[in-house]
Amino acid sequence: MTMYWLALGAAICTSLLGQVLLKSGASGSVAAEAGFIDQLFRIPTMVGLVFYGGAALLYIIALRKIPMSVALPCTAASYVVIAVIGWAAFGESLGVQKIGAIALISAGVAWLATTA
Repeated sequence: MTMYWLALGAAICTSLLGQVLLKSGASGSVAAEAGFIDQLFRIPTMVGLVFYGGAALLYIIALRKIPMSVALPCTAASYVVIAVIGWAAFGESLGVQKIGAIALISAGVAWLATTA
């Protein structure tokens, strides 16, 4: 069973990396002026899509033994990390309401993971 939880953790981490790469591909003055097709073929965007595909494959492995009603909500852990990355790397706001919501998400994920 541990292998499946590791696959779920790897899926979450891989998805996070894909999300950061997609944001990177969509950011900057070049991306802002580029059309959708140009943005789609930027290296960070293409690599980010590959990471998303890899995350889906790892998630499929996790679903072999972890109930979907537990596995999918556990992926919400990525919301916590990505909010911090967005703030630190991309200058996105992280106010009191977002921090409160992140705390609620974290508590829910932790609670759900212990019921599996």
